[in-house]
Amino acid sequence: MIELRSLTKTYGEGQHATTVLDSLDLTVSPGEITAVVGPSGAGKSTLAACVTLLERPTSGAVLVGGRDLTALPEKDLREARRGIGTVFQADGLLTRRTAAQNVELPLKHLGVVPAQRRARVAELLERVGLADKAHRYPHELSGGQRQRVGIARALALRPSVLLSDEATSGLDPQATASIVALLKELRDDLQLAVLFITHEMDTVVAVADTVARLDHGRIVEHGALVDLLHTPSSPLGRALLPRRAHAGSIAEDGATGPATQRSVWVVSHAGHRVPADWLVRASRALGTDLELLGASLSTVAGVAVGHAVIGAPGHLDDDDVEAALIGLGLHAQREESDAAEQRAAARTLEQPLEVVA
Repeated sequence: MIELRSLTKTYGEGQHATTVLDSLDLTVSPGEITAVVGPSGAGKSTLAACVTLLERPTSGAVLVGGRDLTALPEKDLREARRGIGTVFQADGLLTRRTAAQNVELPLKHLGVVPAQRRARVAELLERVGLADKAHRYPHELSGGQRQRVGIARALALRPSVLLSDEATSGLDPQATASIVALLKELRDDLQLAVLFITHEMDTVVAVADTVARLDHGRIVEHGALVDLLHTPSSPLGRALLPRRAHAGSIAEDGATGPATQRSVWVVSHAGHRVPADWLVRASRALGTDLELLGASLSTVAGVAVGHAVIGAPGHLDDDDVEAALIGLGLHAQREESDAAEQRAAARTLEQPLEVVA
């Protein structure tokens, strides 16, 4: 387990002081992947540096397994850091060493005897699916394979916490998917607490159990991934599953017929018990067909999440449409007001910040 308690980092003094991290509280339990997201300059890079104590926090505490790393003298801190394995965007592999030799480095520096080093390296390369690449050099490996070597090296000293700082950035979709699958497997098999710092929202949906949004050095939103995706009022939930363009709000009855005004509704799952045929049921309850104009639906942790945009004939009363949809376990909102909120959420998440991380 890793706990951040009132973690604060300030650069400079007096009137020139800039607070990059402002009293952060966050806990990642064993067997959990927590993603931290936020706009550029929100403090994500500084957070990674403070978690590993490469940067000393100005105040607050970083606890691993209940031990306060920030209270340790430098000698003891070097030993305690072994409890945190780190994978960065740049794989950091030594170009003149093979995959096996790169994984071996932490064990060699620790003074582990050669026979034990060889056994541990073989075990780790097998675990990350690269047993047959042990004697390949970094330039002979793909980007995804190099990151797998980096993950193996991060696990060499049997940490309880794994920090992933933009580890999938720059990888192609297939390589990203393989790294995500590996991290989830390691989470389950080794009961690791994984802190996953990223700006890639698609990857967050694929990998995270919980998500925290960092803004101006503060955690402004935090919760279980599925709960956020089921909450239309959550800016983070909407950013994680953005809506796609749809067919519009005017329907044509025919080539020569008049255009018919219809109301457009954005619906999303409010929980786990939404019937798969909800559109048919809502149409039946209202006595007329509803149109599916667009949808972005998926399954996260076995639970359906996402949005659909539907059209309802203009003669229907809004209250009746809303009641029919809510009765099936859906959130429902007329598009006009929802679109304004969507734009506001986008501005909140994308606006440039003045803080420099």
